[in-house]
Amino acid sequence: MPSHRGWTLVDVETSGLNSRSHRVLSLAVVAVDANGRVEAEYASLFNPGCDPGPIHIHRLTPERLHGAPTFDTAIPQLHELLSERTLVAHNAVFDHGFLVEEARRASTTLPITHRLCTVTLARRLQLDVPNVKLSTLAQHWRIPQYAAHDARDDVRTLLEVFRRSLDLADNLGLQLPVVACGSTTRAYPDKVTRVPCPWADPGRYDRSVGLIQGTKVVITGPTSVPRLELARRLADAGLDVMNGLSGKTGLLIANPGVPDSRKLQGAREKGIPLVDEATALYLADRVVPGRLKSVPVIEVLSARVTAGRPPEQLPRRPWSGRRVLVLGGSHTEATTARARIVQLGATPAINLTAGVTHVLLLEGGQADSRLAKAQQRELPVLELHHLDTVSDADETSDQSSARNARASEQVRIPTLLSPGAVMDIPTDVTEFTVNVAWSAGHADDPHAVDVVAFELGGYGQVPSDDEFVFYNQPASPDGAVRLSIDGDREQGIGIDLTAVDPEIQRITVGAAVDGATFGDVGALSITVDATEFTVATAVLDAATTEQSMIIAEIYRRNGMWRLRALGQGYDDGLGEFAVLHGVEVEG
Repeated sequence: MPSHRGWTLVDVETSGLNSRSHRVLSLAVVAVDANGRVEAEYASLFNPGCDPGPIHIHRLTPERLHGAPTFDTAIPQLHELLSERTLVAHNAVFDHGFLVEEARRASTTLPITHRLCTVTLARRLQLDVPNVKLSTLAQHWRIPQYAAHDARDDVRTLLEVFRRSLDLADNLGLQLPVVACGSTTRAYPDKVTRVPCPWADPGRYDRSVGLIQGTKVVITGPTSVPRLELARRLADAGLDVMNGLSGKTGLLIANPGVPDSRKLQGAREKGIPLVDEATALYLADRVVPGRLKSVPVIEVLSARVTAGRPPEQLPRRPWSGRRVLVLGGSHTEATTARARIVQLGATPAINLTAGVTHVLLLEGGQADSRLAKAQQRELPVLELHHLDTVSDADETSDQSSARNARASEQVRIPTLLSPGAVMDIPTDVTEFTVNVAWSAGHADDPHAVDVVAFELGGYGQVPSDDEFVFYNQPASPDGAVRLSIDGDREQGIGIDLTAVDPEIQRITVGAAVDGATFGDVGALSITVDATEFTVATAVLDAATTEQSMIIAEIYRRNGMWRLRALGQGYDDGLGEFAVLHGVEVEG
């Protein structure tokens, strides 16, 4: 945990979802001390000088914004409120991204060094809620909400949710998911952080037409303008700046005299047009308007269906509804116990959370500090023999009644997947996140785990290096796959099936650990979360030597999308793991 004066809670209302092209319309900030006591507040509307966007959501009409100050007037106040504090927001990457971009437009930076996402905190706590929307959490904590999507009221609601979450995390002994902000020091050479492009691909650059927004552009060799700045200027113009060359690349930028490279050779072979840096910037300043990507219409089915079956038809097993935390035992013993827990219909837990209903105690588990916390919460403590003596008759009437009540309420029950298990993704689920979490203990030096994804073509390889999504390239070219890092021990891969390029047949979600093995990390908890509910859960235990792992696959089969949980490990590090999927990793 970084040393700081306290927390700064932030909520923004914006003209759209892209921080590069949209603007902040309203901002509310509350600074609190380490104990959650309010020390300072700030709120303002801003005139963005552009279309305010979805007025039906935020109700900020041009008339309301007329006469309001511009965002740059808030910079001095924000410096004072953010300095030496941790930024807190609901979906923190969104609010943080907009603050960073607005500060950049004002030719300055803000003192944001760490952030905490209350969405991630809610997931870590495993509250008994169908989703982690702010309104849902407010209802769970019985916090009145007067004006949703009003920055002032949202930040007030957020403060109350955060205070209660802090208390519960402390009671459970859970570490808070605070992450450092800033550029990674592990970036591969010459990698440009990709920004999903909203414009459809117009194909190759044609000199007679001009450079059209959405054109896929690649840079190679030395440049006069620093490469990251050059990429930003091109992206701001609406061009799709990529790292790897492919058959869809529309333009290669290379200055005269650059050394011959694979990109230059590939451009010659594919007939890709070539211009120098100065020409590219000239064309970008005069870019031709493109066509926005279309969004397919998706038929929405009844929310009653869960993996194709209603709740009352799902098979019931003796421990259905339980969430069991395993304490003690060797790696192999704990792995075996968790596999048996899944067979019995329960969900294994890797942390002591609000959702844990039972503790399974193996040899040595008495020394685990979480046991005392569990006993304070009066959780039943099971022993190893309970795994072998349980039968259908052991199910309590309370558990049966609870499940029947959930079925009668038509609650969508997550599918519990064991390694290798496959399920059809429900037809009405087109956007979801594969969230990966590992033990959130008190280790001062947590293992460096990187969650990654590969968009794979028909031959099981990435079409180009740009379809490798990782910490330095957090989005795929089609914008369908995105990485989110909002916790020190959890990361997620967001997937939009409606945006997946037709040539992509499979999306592989994986992970790699640096300087250790997954035997050191321990079990991984997987949740596949749609906006309103959790689609599926799994717990994966790798063996002791693996440094990389395929966690899950999302693939096409007979016109349907399917999900497979895997847990297939490799002794390779991240670089070799990427090469296995067709990525060209430069040293």
